[in-house]
Amino acid sequence: MAIDAPGEASAQEGVLELAGAFKLHFGGQLNNVRIAWRLAGEAGPVVAALGGISAGRYVTGNAPRGWWSDIVGAGAPLDLQRHRVLGFDFLGGSGETTGPGRGQTNFPSISAYDQAVVLHHLIDHLNIESLRAVIGASYGGMVALAFAERFPERVAHVVVISAADRAHPMATAWRSVQRATVRYALKKDDGPEGLRLARALAMATYRSPQEFATRFDAEPERIDGRFQFPVETYLLARGDAYAASYLPEAFLCLSESIDLHRVDATRIKVPTTLIGVHEDQLVPLSDMRALQSKLGGPAELIEISSLYGHDAFLKEREELRRAFDHVLGTAR
Repeated sequence: MAIDAPGEASAQEGVLELAGAFKLHFGGQLNNVRIAWRLAGEAGPVVAALGGISAGRYVTGNAPRGWWSDIVGAGAPLDLQRHRVLGFDFLGGSGETTGPGRGQTNFPSISAYDQAVVLHHLIDHLNIESLRAVIGASYGGMVALAFAERFPERVAHVVVISAADRAHPMATAWRSVQRATVRYALKKDDGPEGLRLARALAMATYRSPQEFATRFDAEPERIDGRFQFPVETYLLARGDAYAASYLPEAFLCLSESIDLHRVDATRIKVPTTLIGVHEDQLVPLSDMRALQSKLGGPAELIEISSLYGHDAFLKEREELRRAFDHVLGTAR
């Protein structure tokens, strides 16, 4: 289905239906999987853009606003005048791709390898012989690595931003508490409140201590008989916004998928560019350096500094522009 929105690049989107059983990496299967996708841009090689667990097929655009609209577009760091950009809703997520329903507790565990298979089905469906690049950030970077390991003949270059070959135990610790909070709330029939609190905690790990020191070093206000701190107000507001648009059950599925992530970096031969952030609390730069040393093909690590920490991939336009220009100008 073609889409034309004022001031936006043309796009196509649809839902691919896979008949029969979809075998899962951790065992079990899903039947008759649906995959919601969107391909933006009119001409040029195709780049798959994959983000965090709440990102989906709307990578760019304003109706609705894409999760990477500040980075992808005409004249943007990932330029729609030179490339087409493919996005899809993650399997097990809260979009239109197959995922858990409200109140569903038996949805199977999902691997980044399963997401890679979804992408492989999509490019077959769209008659794309080879992707110019898979650019993945956070969870999307894990999927990019899984795709490069499993389907090296279908991608020319991989860009991995703030992701490694496995989750760091400290990051797993934070996410484990988030999931426990959501599960407890679901038992009390208040999943959205649990997701609100889990997202508030997550936001404290996405950004850097330096940013919080700059933004929130103000005195608390007394509200309804108690003190409320500026950073508390911010975190809970972000939690409210997230809980209003995302299913708690989908959060549990994909949060777990992050912590189950393991790839064999030595088997990844596709040229790979890694982008690591000094202030990233979730993916330490040491993990990115270790990944570079293990990769089985050409590997470059670009180290940047950003107050936005793990969220730098959403904010650092010029740093990403330089990286993308370099990669997309040299990908085979």
